[in-house]
Formats: sequence, C-alpha cells, structure tokens
Amino acid sequence: MNDMTAPFPRKIIHVHMDAFYASVEQRDNPELRRKPLAVGGAAARGVVAAASYEAREFGVRSAKPSVTAARKCPELIFVKPRFAVYRAVSQQIREILVEISCRARYVR
Repeated sequence: MNDMTAPFPRKIIHVHMDAFYASVEQRDNPELRRKPLAVGGAAARGVVAAASYEAREFGVRSAKPSVTAARKCPELIFVKPRFAVYRAVSQQIREILVEISCRARYVR
C-alpha cells in the first residue's frame, strides 16, 4: 500500500509565510491595508524583517537595508516588530495545521 492508496492519502500543504509579520500588521491595523509596508527598523542601520506584497512590487524584501528599501519605495511605511503577537498568531496557525494532520512538519 502506498501513500495514495492508504485510507488517508498523503497530502503536502505549503503555507507561504514570507510576508507573515507584515500581514499580521495589516490585519490588526486596517489603515495599513493595501499600502507598502515594512516591518523592521527605519533607522539608517535598520533592516526589513518582512515586507507586504504591496512593498514587494517595488523590490522591497526581507533582510534588505531599510535605507535601500525606502529608496526603492518612497511611500514605504515602517512599523516596529511585535514579536509576541507574531508568536501567538504563529501558534494559532500551528494548531490549525495539527488539526488537519497530526503529522504536520515545520520547515524553516
């Protein structure tokens, strides 16, 4: 018996979370929705931790220096990270995945 003929066939679920921090910020603050957003430090030596899909259209990505990100997207809005909130939301997502499959695996 292989994975496809077993009583519960194997399924692979890919959860794309590259913009996770930015998405949480947009969820919690409706004024940030549909706007280019970067989570991270806006200072001269700051770095983008996550960028919204709107910011990605301008080439803003995670790990990009904030100065470069602001140059690529002059309307970019920077917000400080709220790691405790991201941790809580991440735990909620993990709980949902475990409900779907007790064999859920997390890949970083």
